[in-house]
Amino acid sequence: MAQRSVVSAFTVTVTTPPEPPQEPEPDEGLAGDPGKEAVPKPVTAPTPKQTLKPDPPMPRAASTGAETQSGARETGDGTGAAGSGPGTGSGRGGTGQGGGAVTKPSVRSGQINAARDFPIPAGGRSVREGTSVTVVFTVGVDGRASGCSVSRPGPDPATNALVCPLVVERIRFNPARDANGNPVPAKYGWRQDFCRGSC
Repeated sequence: MAQRSVVSAFTVTVTTPPEPPQEPEPDEGLAGDPGKEAVPKPVTAPTPKQTLKPDPPMPRAASTGAETQSGARETGDGTGAAGSGPGTGSGRGGTGQGGGAVTKPSVRSGQINAARDFPIPAGGRSVREGTSVTVVFTVGVDGRASGCSVSRPGPDPATNALVCPLVVERIRFNPARDANGNPVPAKYGWRQDFCRGSC
């Protein structure tokens, strides 16, 4: 009983310490301005370099000279592509039907004598010595010459005029033949030479 009164004579006051002052929450502020919309930079492939080649040089003229006609004539006293002789060219031309001549004409018979068959020109034989006259014509399927003309004259007009009639009259030919062996008309050339001394 005595103990109880002693205890009750004390009053215990328990105080809670004050809470520290809280700092105010920082203001978050307003949202920033929106950024500019990103636009990608255009990308293009580089323009390829074009290397232009210079124009090729012009071909050289086939020949020079003072003549007014080309040398590429269908007639002449050249060898032709079919072999040597006084032919007119490749040996494949002609006026017949089909693919042209495979073999060219050839002399079968006859001759022209440069000394006996031509008169002596004014000024003597020396005027035409060392010269020639070339004529061209068509050899028909019968082996006779026709359509003769002078393609390369010599220095004497009278001599030039006699060559064609003599060829037509005196010379007979083996006609050209096609791939089947048939005779076909074909061009041919004859060169009459006038030699110094004897030919």
